[in-house]
Amino acid sequence: MKISYHGHSVVKIETKGKTILIDPFINGNGLTDLKVENEKPDVIVLTHGHNDHVGDTVELAKKNNSLVIAPNELATYLSWQDIDTHPMHIGGAYEFDFGKVKFTQAYHGSGFVTDDKEIIYMGMPAGVLLMLEGKTIFHAGDTGLFSDMKLIGERHPIDVAFLPIGDNFTMGPEDAAVAASFLKAKKVVPIHYNTFPPIKQDPQKFIDLLDGQEGKVMKAGDILEY
Repeated sequence: MKISYHGHSVVKIETKGKTILIDPFINGNGLTDLKVENEKPDVIVLTHGHNDHVGDTVELAKKNNSLVIAPNELATYLSWQDIDTHPMHIGGAYEFDFGKVKFTQAYHGSGFVTDDKEIIYMGMPAGVLLMLEGKTIFHAGDTGLFSDMKLIGERHPIDVAFLPIGDNFTMGPEDAAVAASFLKAKKVVPIHYNTFPPIKQDPQKFIDLLDGQEGKVMKAGDILEY
């Protein structure tokens, strides 16, 4: 299994002949190495409905007949655009042919902003656990720190956790380091930073705050192999 990072909150997982893209914000993402025309995801997983996470989902899904897995309201909205969706919600899990997906809570917002300056409510934001090939990957989505992260870590031993550190809209490095200690992940990767001026951060600061956990700063295109 290959897990790669592609700027902002974009994570790609290649497992069992399937390619999974999480929060595929590509066009408009100055930190990514991906191009929409080159990506062929079998599955797209969305944590919430903000534009910098839904990103290029519609184009990618239509071009590749991708299955989009998302919180219920967001999945419903996308299904109206002739996209194959699988709606889920917080606390729910489902066994797919590539592995198991479970949504967790996240403390954030979830609304899609249209070109007509309308905000469409997209339900609750979420984090996502993916149980693949005997490993557990946690993508926290956009969130603030919350104490129930301890319970997530206790219930699901995590091999690698992707945590936002940008501050302003999500946890900053200090809170994200506490989140890492709560989750007890074997490896922690910072995401959601430096894409825009309000979330400018030094990821090494986050790594240095970790207490005995392995942290890894991943550049766009870097790969973890399991």
